[in-house]
Amino acid sequence: MKIIAKKLIKNDKYDQLFCLRRDGSETSTSMPRQGVLPHDLIHYVVESALRYDQGFLGIVAKGSDISFAIEQTHEAKDPNLTNQAIHAEALVESLQAQLWSGAFDEEQFQEGLQSACASRSKPLPDLSHVDVRHDLYERVIEFGQRWHQVPYQGTLELEMEHLQSCPPQVMLESRPVGWVSDPRVPG
Repeated sequence: MKIIAKKLIKNDKYDQLFCLRRDGSETSTSMPRQGVLPHDLIHYVVESALRYDQGFLGIVAKGSDISFAIEQTHEAKDPNLTNQAIHAEALVESLQAQLWSGAFDEEQFQEGLQSACASRSKPLPDLSHVDVRHDLYERVIEFGQRWHQVPYQGTLELEMEHLQSCPPQVMLESRPVGWVSDPRVPG
């Protein structure tokens, strides 16, 4: 799935996120500017780093409209919603809190993660194979710096290759592609 993040004009309170699926269908949403990397772009970092295929972006890649995926993962009313979807949301929320605090605090991160999972009646994700500070927080910081370099009216194109129809044992690296000018993205 291709993700295109578009920074709108300087005085806008929102930017845009476009998701273009392999089958040619697409969905989009507004991303509120919050002074840190937008929430939906933190999902890109988390879900690509952890190879989640049933998180927020995985739900979108499978055909859901972004607004439906947001409702499903934020409110978690569906008890059948996968642990990955809840874990992705909980991780993004916990990382976002760390961004707002201005520094990474492992204990606060874990408390936020535990609270977010408990409020959705889900267990904590297994992060034993992940260095949270390096693999998630620092990647979010680096990606936020890239996002802040995108000029107004500019776009950033990302590829979520692991969400393509590959056999589970074939995992390709998610790779940022760069700034693009895509005719499907309104100018």
